[in-house]
Amino acid sequence: MPRSPDRLRLASYNLHKCRGMTGPHAPERNLSVIADLGADVVALQEVDFRFGARPEALPRALIEKTTGMVPAPFLGTGENSLGWHGQTILLRPDLHERAEIRRLPLPGIEPRGALVLRLPGLTVVAVHLGLMRSSRRAQLSRIITRARRIGHDRLVLTGDFNEWHDSRGLEALDALRVVAPGPSWPAPFPRLRYDRFAISRSIEVLDCGVLDSDMARQASDHLPIWADLAVDAHEDVPCGYQPARITSRIPGEDGVTGAE
Repeated sequence: MPRSPDRLRLASYNLHKCRGMTGPHAPERNLSVIADLGADVVALQEVDFRFGARPEALPRALIEKTTGMVPAPFLGTGENSLGWHGQTILLRPDLHERAEIRRLPLPGIEPRGALVLRLPGLTVVAVHLGLMRSSRRAQLSRIITRARRIGHDRLVLTGDFNEWHDSRGLEALDALRVVAPGPSWPAPFPRLRYDRFAISRSIEVLDCGVLDSDMARQASDHLPIWADLAVDAHEDVPCGYQPARITSRIPGEDGVTGAE
């Protein structure tokens, strides 16, 4: 069932190359989890294998059939890759028609990059930040510096921030509201909030959570996160101008167990 025009569900999910915690490669589990999210836009990390030609770990031929979503169009790392630096973004087909996407190289010791998705009422920056805090700081600073060029003031960063601390290393995001819906890593017994959103204060966050299910705990080493935003991705002037007061929410508290 389509969502109301002023409510968009954004999700982020690190697939861990579709190998679960220890293998084997089983992308059908990850596709089931993505379908369970019921999201309009999903930022994915580790969609490709790491070595050689970096072929896709998540088979693109199964995505739409299983989830109803389609990958955003852009040039991947290689001919057989689904993502760029292991990242891709899935969209509902009706949003795909109005989407623009570009790649944003990022500094750091490891090769990293962000994907910038522009919709009429929203700009989403999908990230998988580096393993070293100095690199993460430099990467976030680059994104924020470029934010005025890559989109409007309805901006959301999301992805695997690779940062266990709640504030250290995130100094560049002071102008945004950082939302960590709950512990998402490691999936079998989540303790750390690696996966986050950083949201413009002009966007109201209606709800957020971690999808914590038996399948999600098997499919990857990360649990996916989601947030419902008051924004109309089909209109030039989005809804949702008043900031909402958000506190981090842990699945299982107040009846929150994940996406419904």
